[in-house]
Amino acid sequence: MLPIDAAAHSSRWRRRHPVDKAVLGLGLTVLAISLPPWPGAALVLVAALTVLLGPAGVPWRRLWRAYRVPLGFCVTGALPLLVRVGGPGGFLAAADGGPERAGELLLRTSAASLGVLLFAFTTPVSDLLPRLVRAGVPAPVVDVALVTYRMSFLLLDSVRRVRQAQAARLGHTTRAAAWRSLGGLGATAFVRAFDRAARLHSGLAGRGYDGTLRVLVPETRVSVPFTAASVALLAALAALTLVLEGPLS
Repeated sequence: MLPIDAAAHSSRWRRRHPVDKAVLGLGLTVLAISLPPWPGAALVLVAALTVLLGPAGVPWRRLWRAYRVPLGFCVTGALPLLVRVGGPGGFLAAADGGPERAGELLLRTSAASLGVLLFAFTTPVSDLLPRLVRAGVPAPVVDVALVTYRMSFLLLDSVRRVRQAQAARLGHTTRAAAWRSLGGLGATAFVRAFDRAARLHSGLAGRGYDGTLRVLVPETRVSVPFTAASVALLAALAALTLVLEGPLS
């Protein structure tokens, strides 16, 4: 199991309905994209961090391990805005207003990423996918997603075991040995993936699979107070942004 999935299953909000957490997490993401970068996205970023580390109870080390990957993409996407290719300044020159645009993009994307992580750190995929059928998503699409979700963990576990076996046999001592081990790892993972898929198909056929995977879903209800508080927080962030936008800009 990936660390973010383990955190979602042990979250304080594990028993809350996914709609409750979607209103808050995805609502923060929408605000980060739609509000002005300053101060809107900055306020959303602070609010998302406060909720994640406070009421949601996500450990900051685990949050940082998950956040640094999308943050790296955010920084990489903002850096090209600092330079300009061609023009009177030469082949490569500093772009006019580049730091401002790069900072705005970095604020938007980093705040939006935290909103998505808030939903991911509190909502296991196994709780979300079965409920999508009730939301109108076709059942075969949900079944494929469930099987893919399960198979991904089996494949990652197989890769981990093969890497441990290769390391125990000194398969990573030299660069040439590491490349050979990497090739063997890819071939083994490819074969095992097809073998797992065939065994899964045989198991489903033996259990009378009729095109629908029936999964037990914990009985939870949408919390009106929690949803109302989330909407109030989102409205307060939007209103505070409109109030502060004039003086700060």
